[in-house]
Amino acid sequence: MTNMTQGLSAAPKPPSAYVEAAKEAVFTSILVFLLGWLMVGYQTQVLQGEQMSYITRYGDVVWAMLLIPAGRFLLTLTRFDRTLPALVLGGLGFLYLFGAGVVGVLELPAYGEFLVTVDPLQPDILPFEQPMVNVIFGLGAFFVFASAAKTRRRKAQGAQTLDVREAAEARQARFARNLSGVLGPILIGFAVMLPLVNCDWMPSWFQACGSRSFVDSLILVMTYVMLGWGLNIVVGLAGLLDLGYVAFYAVGAYTYAKLSTTLGLNFWESLPIAGAMAAGFGVALGFPVLRLRGDYLAIVTLGFGEIIRIILINWQVFTGGPNGIGNIAKIDFFGIPFERNPAEGELAFHTLFGVEFATVHRIYFLYYVILVLALVTNFVTIRLRKMPIGRAWEALREDETACRALGINPTNTKLTAFALGAMFAGFAGSFFATRQGFVSPESFTFIESAVILAIVVLGGMGSQVGVALAAILLIGLPEVLRELSLYRMLVFGGVMVLIMLLRPKGLLSYRIPTILLRSTKAKSPNVAAPGAGQ
Repeated sequence: MTNMTQGLSAAPKPPSAYVEAAKEAVFTSILVFLLGWLMVGYQTQVLQGEQMSYITRYGDVVWAMLLIPAGRFLLTLTRFDRTLPALVLGGLGFLYLFGAGVVGVLELPAYGEFLVTVDPLQPDILPFEQPMVNVIFGLGAFFVFASAAKTRRRKAQGAQTLDVREAAEARQARFARNLSGVLGPILIGFAVMLPLVNCDWMPSWFQACGSRSFVDSLILVMTYVMLGWGLNIVVGLAGLLDLGYVAFYAVGAYTYAKLSTTLGLNFWESLPIAGAMAAGFGVALGFPVLRLRGDYLAIVTLGFGEIIRIILINWQVFTGGPNGIGNIAKIDFFGIPFERNPAEGELAFHTLFGVEFATVHRIYFLYYVILVLALVTNFVTIRLRKMPIGRAWEALREDETACRALGINPTNTKLTAFALGAMFAGFAGSFFATRQGFVSPESFTFIESAVILAIVVLGGMGSQVGVALAAILLIGLPEVLRELSLYRMLVFGGVMVLIMLLRPKGLLSYRIPTILLRSTKAKSPNVAAPGAGQ
């Protein structure tokens, strides 16, 4: 017994939190050096009339080797419940770097007080010269602060009872739902008015609003909003993980391309046909996966998407193969073309409305067409969710076994979800074809399905407003940061990581059923309120 006690007392003590944090920081510093020395330390440039050369950016690498390991050091301390350093330093770093960076991004005169100095004898005030890079590292400091705050909150919640935690989750769900009701009309208003706003008074980085390139970016964002809302039926409401959603997008695009080039049908005549074709493919996918769930369902849908893409590549007689299909008819204003010199007997758009001809008229019309299509998708989804089929989707999502026990036919429920989600993807694909005037298999790769699924998951499965916000972030943010080509995808990945860490259920996630057996406002769990719908 004495020997056992001596053995236990002689056991080595675990290393302290600061020792572990220092090890993590050193390892992170080495990793940053290996990854950033070539990618960030050297930047190629081509000056007019000169050969390609490069400039060195060793200062950026050194600052990254200091700031990123410092953040890792604070996060490791947070893991050991030492949250105070992360709260203080992370908060101060966020206020300083993010605040100064935003001042620079907005091009305010005050940024001159924060600029880095070129005199080596004077200390630098900000680590990076580009304002957006300081904003990015400021957001990293905020992540450190938020992680420490979340650790403290989780520790406090651990001492709470189950009823208290469930009540807190219910409050968060109601808050998300109420916030969605407020943000929805605001986003619709912005979507309608934003292309028409005069932005001359805005900073130079935002004065492009109203231009053709800006409206093109809005069209791209709205296309992904519509695709996200369509996939939300399958993933968010019915709970069926679909990794091949881009296949229905491709079916809609190629359907319109063939109808336009072969039969001469215009966009409005082809739109319902494209939706019906995509819905038919959705039913065709639904039958083989009726017995599958979870990961197995994801693998089959992934295979289906790749099958469609390979068919598009190899069936050259029908699809044009890798060369795709070109000369697709452009959209018209309900039979009135957007052309300077229309065919004999036709009336042009600018002649009808008595305005000067401009190619931007078609771009604006394209934007409002995809806006209307997206709003129709949203309206239909919301209405269906309150109908018996929508409640059947929610029952299938929560528990398929219980769904069968309640007498709901899971076969019809799954097929309707796949068909409706695919139909809206077909509409979006038809719009994509008329906007581009050209389609090829390269536009419908797996990465498109992954981006659409990321929009649904990051926005909050089942939340229409959340999906719209996620599409704005994931599609619009890279477009806004296009000038920062070196850091654009870094911001893209950082936003995804932050959302998943800070909001693991999505930006505006709530899974409150459309109808409840018991009111959430009842004073007692024994007080039932049948028919209390939400």
